[in-house]
Amino acid sequence: MAQAKISARINTDASKGKFSRSVSMADRSMHLLESLDEIEVRVEALRETATALEQERECLIEVIQSIQNSQEMRTICDGEREELTLTANRLMNRTLTVTVSVDTIRSAQQEDALRSATAIIDEIAAKVLDDMESARRKLQALHAACLTEAPLVPIDQKFQSIVISCALEDQKKIKRRLETLIRNMDNAEKTIKIMDNQKVVESKCANGE
Repeated sequence: MAQAKISARINTDASKGKFSRSVSMADRSMHLLESLDEIEVRVEALRETATALEQERECLIEVIQSIQNSQEMRTICDGEREELTLTANRLMNRTLTVTVSVDTIRSAQQEDALRSATAIIDEIAAKVLDDMESARRKLQALHAACLTEAPLVPIDQKFQSIVISCALEDQKKIKRRLETLIRNMDNAEKTIKIMDNQKVVESKCANGE
């Protein structure tokens, strides 16, 4: 009788102890899960901030290059142009010292798609000076393939299928690069037209017209 009571008490205590440990483990698990959820939010915020900094760096480089190649730089006196060029070069060098990199996790298929998309863009960009108008049309067709809304120009269907196979972050970067290339071409073409007009005016003045 006494032995039975002792055994029953041991079993009850063991059962209570096991139940208590289970609740404690569940609490710890929940706490760790909540911590990881909070960390995930911070990680995504970090990536978004780094991506924004990366884009700002690209924008600054583009603006500095635009100033360096602008028509205004060609029309000022040599002394002022030299001073402005030195300042622009200094700012460019300081901008290039900032390194921001947000790596993208890709599958093997996404890696192949990114390489293919990059190769297509590089090939067109390398031939811009050979035929600027043709290069612009091709780049616009590539850019149209990256748009979600209906584009105003024909779409490069082959390029679109490649871009769709890329990681989402790579799709955004490809679109931004195409926009930068097209914008730079437009700026360069404007500069060329201005210079051609100046040559015509100078020629007429030289001929007394």
